[in-house]
Amino acid sequence: MKSSNSDIVSHAAAILEQLRHEGDPTIREDLGRRYGIHTQDAVGLTMARMKAIAKPLWPNHELAVELWESGVYEARTIAAHIDAPERVDVAQMNAWCADFDNWALVDTACFVLFDKAPDAWSMIEPWANSETEFTKRAGFALLWALALHDKTADDSQFRVALQLVPQNASDPRHLVGTAQTMALRAISLKRPNLRPTIEAIVQQLSESEDPLQRRVARPILRLFATL
Repeated sequence: MKSSNSDIVSHAAAILEQLRHEGDPTIREDLGRRYGIHTQDAVGLTMARMKAIAKPLWPNHELAVELWESGVYEARTIAAHIDAPERVDVAQMNAWCADFDNWALVDTACFVLFDKAPDAWSMIEPWANSETEFTKRAGFALLWALALHDKTADDSQFRVALQLVPQNASDPRHLVGTAQTMALRAISLKRPNLRPTIEAIVQQLSESEDPLQRRVARPILRLFATL
């Protein structure tokens, strides 16, 4: 039986009460201090605990949407874990992306939900070309996630998306550059036929006069030395 809206609201409220009851101020303080997860609204739970809470709730699209609307970091993390990817559309992805305020939420949404959504590939280019830090990271994090998880994609899809890296490699923000590097790394390891394309991109970046572009390429050069 489908839950009514009031049931969903009540369920979400009960989960939020549980999160606040379990929240640990020390863990909350460590989010920014130790992990660089800077967010306005958190209660302080470990990722392991959030996953444990989420596991019996999956899949529940309506509950995920309600939890996300709370704005609480832990509730949003759980929402990404329990949503049904087949019900996630472009409007929702853009709305959630606009709410991103830390790298952990970006990566969680991209790696456990968005990369399985029907329109995942259509989000990469607009997000990667955004000027907003966490939206831009999301574009490259999603490419990174698809490289690891999308076994049905054609190499040509990655070949086109790879061009977004040199086009955006001068971005000064570390969280963006790191996601670009990790996307290159994942595609290098999972798509061996694209190695020549990636080598050309990395060579171009490594020879650039721009230190930011060289920063993106440097870990991939080290990776190539081990392959």
